[in-house]
Amino acid sequence: MVKATIEIPERENRILNIVKSQHGFKNKDQAFVFLIQEYEQNLEPEIRPEFVKEMGRIEKQKGIPFKNIKELRKLTGE
Repeated sequence: MVKATIEIPERENRILNIVKSQHGFKNKDQAFVFLIQEYEQNLEPEIRPEFVKEMGRIEKQKGIPFKNIKELRKLTGE
């Protein structure tokens, strides 16, 4: 775990205290981690469309037909 000392404005400190009390956290560290995890979950929908688009592009590519692992290894040079 990484330790970090941060300075936050008074208003944000009050918000952190509210989150701490609403969720029953013992300290602000837990509240801060909670907020970061919540933000991370909100990022996923923004990232996901690009990922889906990339996977769609890859699925459209022509694959290499093979009958068994031995043949695949021969085709890929392994």
